[in-house]
Amino acid sequence: MPDFILALPGEGKTYSAVGDRYVLLASGEQTGGAYTLFEALVPPGGGPPPHIHTREEESFYILEGEMTFRVADRSLTAGRGAFVQIPRGTVHAFKNASPAPVRMLIQCAPAGFEKFLAEFASELPSPDSPPLPPCAEEIGKLLAAAPKYGIQIVQQPAGH
Repeated sequence: MPDFILALPGEGKTYSAVGDRYVLLASGEQTGGAYTLFEALVPPGGGPPPHIHTREEESFYILEGEMTFRVADRSLTAGRGAFVQIPRGTVHAFKNASPAPVRMLIQCAPAGFEKFLAEFASELPSPDSPPLPPCAEEIGKLLAAAPKYGIQIVQQPAGH
């Protein structure tokens, strides 16, 4: 049984992925493979292209701001305090269509998504670091790594 997890403010492995920032709060190693938990900062216009997770459920809890989600053929906007859970095998995307950054918790269960991020994203020096703008090299790494982790990109990201 894993020990308890304590993630203090200003700590946690931090990644810049396609223009968004992800701070790892709980890894699969810490949770016995049960789940991975991130705090995400998505700037205006940010968010991934439509994709499908074939291995995990993905859940979102909005801490600040307003996020637009596309789930299968539906579109919904969720604000502070909203919870959205996407079943595995469902095409989905999220986009910050607002003028302010969005902070949210993202949980993937079971764990493994953190290994995908570690493979293609850029590690940042601290959780306070701003995310890097997306670039063609990063998008190429994402597209190459996604199949290894059971992630299907449905629409190619811009710039590729």
